[in-house]
Order: sequence, then structure tokens, then C-alpha cells
Amino acid sequence: MREKMDGNKNIIQKRYPEENYSILFNKKNGYFVRAEDKGFPEPLWSMHGPELLDISITNWCDKGCSFCYRVSTIQGKHMSFEDYELIMSQAKELDVFQVALGGGNPNQHPDFIKILQSTVDHGIVPCYTTNGRGLTSDILKATKELCGSVAISAYEPYSEFRSSIEKLLEYDIKANVHFVIDSMSIDTAINWLKNTPDFLDGINSLIFLNYKPIGRKPNMDLLLKDQNKIQEFFGLVEENKNTLKIGFDSCSVSGVARYLSANTAFYEGCDAGRFSAFIDENLRMMPCSFMTNTDWFGDLREDSMLSIWQDNRFFQKYRGRIINNGCNSCSMQSVCMGGCPFIEELSLCGWKDERIKKETAYNNV
Repeated sequence: MREKMDGNKNIIQKRYPEENYSILFNKKNGYFVRAEDKGFPEPLWSMHGPELLDISITNWCDKGCSFCYRVSTIQGKHMSFEDYELIMSQAKELDVFQVALGGGNPNQHPDFIKILQSTVDHGIVPCYTTNGRGLTSDILKATKELCGSVAISAYEPYSEFRSSIEKLLEYDIKANVHFVIDSMSIDTAINWLKNTPDFLDGINSLIFLNYKPIGRKPNMDLLLKDQNKIQEFFGLVEENKNTLKIGFDSCSVSGVARYLSANTAFYEGCDAGRFSAFIDENLRMMPCSFMTNTDWFGDLREDSMLSIWQDNRFFQKYRGRIINNGCNSCSMQSVCMGGCPFIEELSLCGWKDERIKKETAYNNV
């Protein structure tokens, strides 16, 4: 590995000759490029370690949303600051560039500001997602000084949601909005794209997250399956992409690849277990945060981050599912990489649904 700062402390350039690729990362604005060496394919995963860590620093939350995939409550446990320091020391050694702090509601962790400072002290950029509660003046000041980005989850009542946005805007903090789309909320998303509501004024970007049927009340009926609505939704995204900054989580990539016209070089299939990993408040490390109700994890109290990343059988199994995704006859396979390798039902393209139906019918003969 070779590192170059180019005289700008915010620009990091690194090359991994053993893995035949390089990266460029701007710590100030989050701009990131991964480029394979000439004559080599795009890397499947970063063998030296994850580039991004998604870390649940707490499972405490006082909102009690019925759809919470972490089942967070006021009885939720906080990660100790000592455990977080353990993560940071190993993350620095593995060239982790960013951490996404979550929960629960991360900014209500009693050591939240210390956690932000520790992250920066280790040369890593902290970002976080909040429900908007607990954004005190001290936390807002620390956010402005230390964080790369902040996202607010869009839940009703939108009056409370808007007041949280205004707190961030008051401190000149770019506010991204996370909106979960499912079979019911997609109607709201469509309406927002037709007539952008006033409570979104001033936001940096609107990020749509595909609903996952896990957590407190998992509901398979909420999965996005109505292809007419899905097509209408993405059509409106296409219409609005020059006037509203819109993004998606990687769990939506099958729909993005099928319905949007954009440079596919900017698309990213599922990066869990490939370039990112999740660590919960109990120091369990797994490919994806949506695996918390499974045994697909390694324990950082027993093994190093590098050992889990490279050798844990569940990380290896997850990467194997990405390679063998069953979508080889689809023209978009190289772009979306089969969508979610863990929950096949998250597919938005319709193609995989038809394949699953045919396989089920064949197996039932």
C-alpha cells in the first residue's frame, strides 16, 4: 500500500499494488473513487480491510417505531467508549476512511461527542443518522466541526422532522434525508416527487432506502412488488434528478440499474462484506446491519477485525453469494451484481422475481 496526500490534508490517495487498484478520497466533501489498474478487473472486495464501517454505538431510542429493524428501546445498551476506541485503533490500521454511526439514536449516546472526536483523532471521517431527537447545541457544534455528513430519518409527524432539519440548517450543516420506501410509503414518495413539500426546503439530498422485512414487526407484504408503481416512482426520479439531489441505498440498486438512465460507472452493487462491514454495540462484526438476528458474525472480543474480515466463514459465504447470484442471463448483472445477496425478495427489477417463481414451480413438479 502506498499513500499520498498531495499537499492537501483532506485528499487521500492510496494504491494497493497487491490488489491492483487505487483509491482517491476527499475527506472534506466525501468524494470517493476506486480505480482498478489498467488491464485488471474491478476488485470484488478490499482484501486489506473495509473502507467503511457501519457502527451501532447504541441500541437506545425513545421513539419506539414499530418498523425499527434494530428493535431499539429505552432499555437499549450503549457501546462503551473503551470498546469504541478498540474499534478505532484497528480501523485506522486497516485504512478505514469513514464510519457511519447509527443505533438506536446515536447522538443520544452519553459519550457521543467524545466518539466523534476519537474518530477524527484516528484520521477517520464520522457521519451519522439521527431521528432528530437530542440534537443539543453542543452536539450540533461538534457535528459542524467534526462530521462529514448527517442524515435525518423521515418519519411522521413531519412537523417534528422539519424542526430537526431547521436545527441542522441553523448551524449550516448539510442535512440529508433518509426515506424508507415500501408498498405503502411509495405513494408518499411519488407525491413528494410530483410536488416537493415545503418541509424538505434546504436539504442537501433525499436518499431512498428499500424496506427490509426484519425487526420488531417484519411484514413481507410491505416489500415493493408493484412494478407499475415502481416504474412510476423511478420515472419521477428521472424527471427530478436535475432539480433535486436524489440517492439510493445499495439495496435499491436492482431498480436503479433497470429504470434509471445514468452512467453505470457510478452504480455500486451491494458493498457489504466487500468494502464495508457492520459492528453492533456488543462488538459483533458482520457483513451487513440487517443480519443482527442471525449468527453470521465474528466477535471482536475474540478475533481481530482483519481476521474476521478476511477469514470469517460468514464473510466468505456472503461474498460467495454475490459471485453466484443467479442473474447471469440478465444484461444488468454486472451493474447490480444480483441485488441483495441475503434477502432475495428485495429485488426491484422484476426479473429475479420471475426467476424465483419459475424455479419454485419447477421444484414443485
